[in-house]
Amino acid sequence: MPVRMVWAQARGGVIGDGRDMPWYVPEDLAFFKQTTAGLPVVMGRATWESLPERFRPLPGRRNIVCTRDAEWAASGAERALSVAEALASAGPDAVVMGGGQIYAAALVAADECLVTEIDADAPGTVLAPELDGTWERVEVGDWITDPRSRVEGYDDEVRHRHTVWRRRQG
Repeated sequence: MPVRMVWAQARGGVIGDGRDMPWYVPEDLAFFKQTTAGLPVVMGRATWESLPERFRPLPGRRNIVCTRDAEWAASGAERALSVAEALASAGPDAVVMGGGQIYAAALVAADECLVTEIDADAPGTVLAPELDGTWERVEVGDWITDPRSRVEGYDDEVRHRHTVWRRRQG
């Protein structure tokens, strides 16, 4: 079953601080929305809880939340007790959207990663999964600069680009 993962990362692979993303990049939010529209998204409970309440559940998508708590429930969310259960429930169009533990567990099943690279140092302890030699970067977008973009603790202009990684065949 093909699985796609999507994330944004700052230099050093930082994707967050365990509660939130330490940046605001409007164009990347639009990219995420376009990429996941109409598809089932798989996330961990911490990622679910980090979403602003007005965006829970993410509209126009099945929201599948991985949690070890068999009693957990939230309006608009489907509970899965493991990443494997979530991916099986999501079917072939699954998009994994975080966080760090969920990416790490889903990487073995993934065949494509859509990675937004943010060219800035950002605070955080949660890292993107490492894409080793079994992965190939097949697309690299141009750097995009948006004056509305900002990164916590970073005063310089923020630029980003979209990349696509695919698992090598064979």
